[in-house]
Amino acid sequence: MGTPTFSTSLRGLVDCVVEVRTLQHAVHSGIFGGAIPDAVTVLARLLATLHDTHGEVAIPGLVADDRTTLHLSEDELRDQAETVPGVALIGSGSITSRLWTKPSISVLAVDAPPVSEAINQLVPVARAKVGMRIAPGDNPGRAMDALVDHLERNVEWGAEVTVTRGSSGEAFSLDTSDPAYDAFRTAFAAAWGTDAAEMGVGGSIPFVADFASRNPDAAIILTGVADPTSRAHGPNESVDLNEFRNAILAEAIALTLLGGENR
Repeated sequence: MGTPTFSTSLRGLVDCVVEVRTLQHAVHSGIFGGAIPDAVTVLARLLATLHDTHGEVAIPGLVADDRTTLHLSEDELRDQAETVPGVALIGSGSITSRLWTKPSISVLAVDAPPVSEAINQLVPVARAKVGMRIAPGDNPGRAMDALVDHLERNVEWGAEVTVTRGSSGEAFSLDTSDPAYDAFRTAFAAAWGTDAAEMGVGGSIPFVADFASRNPDAAIILTGVADPTSRAHGPNESVDLNEFRNAILAEAIALTLLGGENR
């Protein structure tokens, strides 16, 4: 916090739901266990193939770039994310490239019997939603094909697998050379008392690429307010009020400058 930044890149996004089935219906885990695999185990083994032993995304052919200009230390990352003690970081390369310019995969949800409802059965079917962030320069259609192909090819023990394609969104890189950025640089410096930095963002805003393609001469400037403590998409999502005030002031100054008033 305390340093204004231009968001200069966004990762894209594809997701899908993968379902595995081993039985037409549940059967007794004692009578049939040891010979018949349950669907939860098959699903777990399939999801484990999405990363290699170092935590790198294991799907071939995805775009990845390890060149980023800003440095984020491991301690800073752990503090921002509030990791539990002892959890290892995954992937390789600079931390900022892992967050901004390389692909990542997350298991977003799993459908299986909850522990509170467990009985001694071999679960016949289980599902998971898989989300994959793709790096700037990658194509979401091609990336979705690669993800679906990987899931269909790597299911074990002959289980049936069905992959249902979900949403997708383009990644985007912004050009900060337009004169409009100069107005915002001046405004940021006035509001925060320090020069603006440039950084990538690991999240996705798919309409930005679509808007840019329809308005090729427009200067795209993202002015959303967030900070490392915001907990975006999580419980108690919030924003630092001082950062919010500075952002409002900066945008007012920039719009005044863009309107031709030099004061």
